[in-house]
Amino acid sequence: MEDHRKRSRSRRSAPASHDSAWRVFPTPLGSFTVEYRERGVTRVLLPGQQPRPPAATGPCPAFLVDLERELDRYFAGQRVAFTVPLLLEGMTPFQTRVLEECRGIGHGEVRTYGWLATRAGRPGAARAVGQVMARNPVPLLIPCHRVVAAGGGLGGFGGGLALKARLLAIEGR
Repeated sequence: MEDHRKRSRSRRSAPASHDSAWRVFPTPLGSFTVEYRERGVTRVLLPGQQPRPPAATGPCPAFLVDLERELDRYFAGQRVAFTVPLLLEGMTPFQTRVLEECRGIGHGEVRTYGWLATRAGRPGAARAVGQVMARNPVPLLIPCHRVVAAGGGLGGFGGGLALKARLLAIEGR
């Protein structure tokens, strides 16, 4: 596995100033594929989701080197607050508020969809928050896996409930 991991990490792609490129990060739970531009991450594909081919080859931006270290620490069970810059486009003000509030949910914490709706300024909009979480373009970096149903159930997750449960277990939940 270690040889495969090093080989995968050596395949890097760098985008032109406005083009996107992709980088695959092997983890113990499968590969997380990151779409990025020169200034930040635009999308994360979870294990099992189809990655796209890289747009170009070249040096890796420093923020991806940092992300690689943060992912290694996260999957080793350490507390991590991901610091990578995010480029979220095409969001409504409500969606942006929900994602910003979600990004603030700490490692090992869980919150409900209703709690997040209230924090985003729309009490009672738990279902709308669920829709925002379902469309989160950067899962894990914006930790939508930490948002659960009011009754204590997991709710939903784009990578499947088994992956959500495993991510929460890594965080001690």
